[in-house]
Amino acid sequence: MHIDLPEKRYYGIGEVAKAFNVNTSLIRFWEKEFDVLKPKKNAKGNRKFTPEDIKNLKFIYHLVKERGFTLDGAKTHLKEEKKQALNNFEIINKLEDVRNQLIKIKQHL
Repeated sequence: MHIDLPEKRYYGIGEVAKAFNVNTSLIRFWEKEFDVLKPKKNAKGNRKFTPEDIKNLKFIYHLVKERGFTLDGAKTHLKEEKKQALNNFEIINKLEDVRNQLIKIKQHL
Protein backbone atom coordinates (compact mmCIF):
# COMPACT_ATOMS: atom_id res chain seq x y z
CA MET A 1 0.00 0.00 0.00
CA HIS A 2 1.36 3.37 -1.02
CA ILE A 3 0.60 6.29 1.27
CA ASP A 4 1.02 9.86 0.12
CA LEU A 5 2.01 11.97 3.10
CA PRO A 6 4.33 14.98 2.92
CA GLU A 7 7.57 14.94 4.88
CA LYS A 8 6.70 16.42 8.27
CA ARG A 9 7.59 15.87 11.90
CA TYR A 10 4.01 15.37 13.03
CA TYR A 11 0.81 14.35 11.28
CA GLY A 12 -2.72 14.99 12.52
CA ILE A 13 -5.11 12.08 12.96
CA GLY A 14 -7.27 13.39 10.11
CA GLU A 15 -4.33 13.35 7.70
CA VAL A 16 -3.38 9.84 8.76
CA ALA A 17 -6.93 8.51 8.47
CA LYS A 18 -7.33 10.07 5.03
CA ALA A 19 -4.00 8.61 3.84
CA PHE A 20 -4.99 5.11 4.99
CA ASN A 21 -8.59 5.59 3.78
CA VAL A 22 -10.07 4.60 7.16
CA ASN A 23 -12.06 6.37 9.86
CA THR A 24 -10.32 8.27 12.64
CA SER A 25 -12.07 6.03 15.15
CA LEU A 26 -10.17 3.02 13.77
CA ILE A 27 -6.86 4.83 14.25
CA ARG A 28 -7.81 5.70 17.84
CA PHE A 29 -8.88 2.08 18.46
CA TRP A 30 -5.60 0.72 17.10
CA GLU A 31 -3.74 3.20 19.32
CA LYS A 32 -5.42 1.65 22.39
CA GLU A 33 -4.90 -1.93 21.20
CA PHE A 34 -1.26 -1.80 20.02
CA ASP A 35 1.53 -0.71 22.36
CA VAL A 36 3.85 0.32 19.53
CA LEU A 37 1.61 3.28 18.64
CA LYS A 38 2.33 6.22 20.89
CA PRO A 39 1.24 9.49 19.30
CA LYS A 40 2.00 12.73 21.09
CA LYS A 41 -0.98 14.55 22.56
CA ASN A 42 -1.18 18.28 23.10
CA ALA A 43 -3.07 20.09 25.86
CA LYS A 44 -6.39 19.77 24.02
CA GLY A 45 -5.87 16.04 23.50
CA ASN A 46 -5.21 16.20 19.76
CA ARG A 47 -3.05 13.32 18.57
CA LYS A 48 0.08 14.02 16.54
CA PHE A 49 1.71 11.04 14.85
CA THR A 50 5.45 10.87 14.14
CA PRO A 51 6.92 9.22 11.02
CA GLU A 52 7.79 6.22 13.22
CA ASP A 53 4.13 5.93 14.23
CA ILE A 54 3.15 6.07 10.55
CA LYS A 55 5.57 3.24 9.81
CA ASN A 56 4.03 1.15 12.59
CA LEU A 57 0.52 2.00 11.37
CA LYS A 58 1.46 0.85 7.86
CA PHE A 59 2.61 -2.48 9.28
CA ILE A 60 -0.52 -2.90 11.41
CA TYR A 61 -2.70 -1.98 8.43
CA HIS A 62 -0.84 -4.54 6.33
CA LEU A 63 -1.35 -7.28 8.91
CA VAL A 64 -4.99 -6.57 9.73
CA LYS A 65 -6.51 -5.27 6.51
CA GLU A 66 -4.38 -6.82 3.77
CA ARG A 67 -3.32 -10.16 5.25
CA GLY A 68 -6.49 -10.69 7.30
CA PHE A 69 -4.98 -11.14 10.76
CA THR A 70 -7.20 -10.75 13.80
CA LEU A 71 -6.17 -8.10 16.31
CA ASP A 72 -4.87 -10.75 18.71
CA GLY A 73 -3.01 -12.46 15.88
CA ALA A 74 -1.45 -9.18 14.79
CA LYS A 75 -0.39 -8.42 18.39
CA THR A 76 1.32 -11.79 18.80
CA HIS A 77 2.91 -11.48 15.37
CA LEU A 78 4.33 -8.09 16.32
CA LYS A 79 5.72 -9.42 19.60
CA GLU A 80 7.19 -12.70 18.37
CA GLU A 81 8.48 -12.02 14.87
CA LYS A 82 8.84 -8.26 14.82
CA LYS A 83 12.38 -8.01 13.40
CA GLN A 84 11.95 -10.49 10.57
CA ALA A 85 8.43 -9.33 9.71
CA LEU A 86 9.47 -5.67 9.64
CA ASN A 87 12.45 -6.43 7.40
CA ASN A 88 10.22 -8.30 4.94
CA PHE A 89 7.61 -5.54 5.09
CA GLU A 90 10.24 -2.84 4.42
CA ILE A 91 11.57 -4.79 1.43
CA ILE A 92 8.05 -5.17 0.04
CA ASN A 93 7.42 -1.43 0.50
CA LYS A 94 10.64 -0.50 -1.30
CA LEU A 95 9.84 -2.83 -4.19
CA GLU A 96 6.32 -1.38 -4.47
CA ASP A 97 7.78 2.15 -4.55
CA VAL A 98 10.19 1.14 -7.32
CA ARG A 99 7.30 -0.44 -9.23
CA ASN A 100 5.20 2.72 -8.87
CA GLN A 101 8.07 4.86 -10.10
CA LEU A 102 8.61 2.60 -13.11
CA ILE A 103 4.90 2.78 -13.95
CA LYS A 104 5.04 6.59 -13.77
CA ILE A 105 8.08 6.62 -16.07
CA LYS A 106 6.33 4.29 -18.50
CA GLN A 107 3.24 6.50 -18.58
CA HIS A 108 5.40 9.60 -19.06
CA LEU A 109 7.06 8.19 -22.20
